[in-house]
Amino acid sequence: MSSANSTLLDSVDARTKLAGSNKMEILLFSLGTRETFGINVFKVREVSQTPKITKTPNMPIGVEGVISLRGNIIPVISLSKFVCPNDPIADREETMIVTEFSKHTQGFLVQSVDRIIRVDWNKVRAPESMLAGNQALITAITELEDGKLVSILDVEQILSSVIGETFVPDIPSVAVDQEKFMFFVDDSMVARREIISVLDKLSVKYHQSTNGAEAWEKLQSLASRYQNDGEGLNQHLKLILVDAEMPEMDGYVLTKHIKSDMRFQGIPVVMHSSLSSNANRAMGSSVGVDAYVAKFDPFVLAETISPFLQS
Repeated sequence: MSSANSTLLDSVDARTKLAGSNKMEILLFSLGTRETFGINVFKVREVSQTPKITKTPNMPIGVEGVISLRGNIIPVISLSKFVCPNDPIADREETMIVTEFSKHTQGFLVQSVDRIIRVDWNKVRAPESMLAGNQALITAITELEDGKLVSILDVEQILSSVIGETFVPDIPSVAVDQEKFMFFVDDSMVARREIISVLDKLSVKYHQSTNGAEAWEKLQSLASRYQNDGEGLNQHLKLILVDAEMPEMDGYVLTKHIKSDMRFQGIPVVMHSSLSSNANRAMGSSVGVDAYVAKFDPFVLAETISPFLQS
């Protein structure tokens, strides 16, 4: 398995060419049920057989223990405990996916990995309300060529369930004209809650969206409204904060749309992403973002956006 999986994730940096193409690559895996799950390849650092796990006392529910990985102690989380808690399959969790995002590294236990597929973001949609109780842990759905559905996990939500949501410290408000506002878009409920907490503490008004396509529609509507009133949108909209991974339209394509439309001239775009590697920063720069800030650090988020809001 190790040799097969080592080739599975070769040349991740080469995948930066996907920036702005509105495509993503997903690692497919199974939890031992009929459902197929996926995770963005950019979040995956390696795949291996499940190693010997050291049990530790007082661990949160779902954390099987810890391992030492190249000198670092990382938690190992059983995905089945969250996604299908009524189907005990711990003895079938033969594979570990090591992920890194939001400056956290952790191992996720799964039954097996399948392959990497490339999909268009416009074929990735938000989960429908008819899904079962694990819907809160599913951030998006896409369909394979054979018609099989793939559930893309909201790993941010799972991680927040394990370690708790980030504490938002006291942040001094910024001097922003009450007629001015910012716009943010993020498909993660955890991220939206944190962003709103930061903006409320900064005393900043905002509009929001939950995916890139919806955000682009709302932004165009705002631009048209102010244009019809004989005003420039940049007189009112101070900043646009975009997530990188989103159903229907990713943050890179959204940024390209914004930067190529004269109605948004002078409005900075900040990318706020759990994909915090240098490669992802380079992807953001290639489409023209004005700054890049990694999730989830509310103080750094406030520190990054405040100068744009006060300019």
